[in-house]
Amino acid sequence: MNGYEYDEEVLNTFLENQGQLFSENVANSLEEAEAFLEDCMAIVCANFKEVKEYFKEAGTDISGMSDEDLKDACEVFEIEDGRYLIVEG
Repeated sequence: MNGYEYDEEVLNTFLENQGQLFSENVANSLEEAEAFLEDCMAIVCANFKEVKEYFKEAGTDISGMSDEDLKDACEVFEIEDGRYLIVEG
């Protein structure tokens, strides 16, 4: 997990898909998206294995969840290059 480095691809993914987690947009520009993600300490994971590690370390019970269930969780954003963004709403 590289933590809090939000490149343009991460920011665009969040801007385009923020509706999966929030009923109203929380950001309307790359700058607003970056500020929001920094404020809520969103995590960028290099791959899906790191997503699973993150939830286990956070104490979240994911034992009954399939990989697809976890990928479909509203706080998990899949980035086109194979990384994942986790935003705790």
